[in-house]
Amino acid sequence: MDRLLQFGRKAWFVVRVMSGYEERRIRSYRLQLQKRLEMASAQAKKEELKRQPEQVILSEVRQVVQQMQTLNRHLEEAETAIDEYFKPIDNNAKIITDMQMEKEELKMKEMAKAMQEQIRMQREIAMKRAETSSAESNDSEETKHLGKNCISSSKIKNSSVRRRHLSNEEDR
Repeated sequence: MDRLLQFGRKAWFVVRVMSGYEERRIRSYRLQLQKRLEMASAQAKKEELKRQPEQVILSEVRQVVQQMQTLNRHLEEAETAIDEYFKPIDNNAKIITDMQMEKEELKMKEMAKAMQEQIRMQREIAMKRAETSSAESNDSEETKHLGKNCISSSKIKNSSVRRRHLSNEEDR
């Protein structure tokens, strides 16, 4: 019975093929598959077209970022090259400025010493003037006392010698 069924199926298939029914069915199935594929590809294209502006923008942003990174690398390389080129010049300039600063410091110290010396000399002159004016007033008082008390001239000489001695000690 199975053989009979198989034979019937084969015969029926042959009839369908001969009549063109099977060929039409195969063509319609192929057309349906082709339409499905076209619709799927059309929909994929539509989605891609929707995504395309985003992708274009993203790709442009990536390109700009890459360009900026390469520019930064070039700038850093140029900066290091410039630093290396000017390093000896910078060292020489530093040495020169250090020497100038030392010279200026020495000049400042010398000027400070000179000013201190000048102030000391002015003080000494003022002290001498004060002493001479006080000595003159003392001399005038001594001469009054001498006249009154009749002090000998040797004491006057001794007082003037003392004044000279004191002024010499202050000068030292």
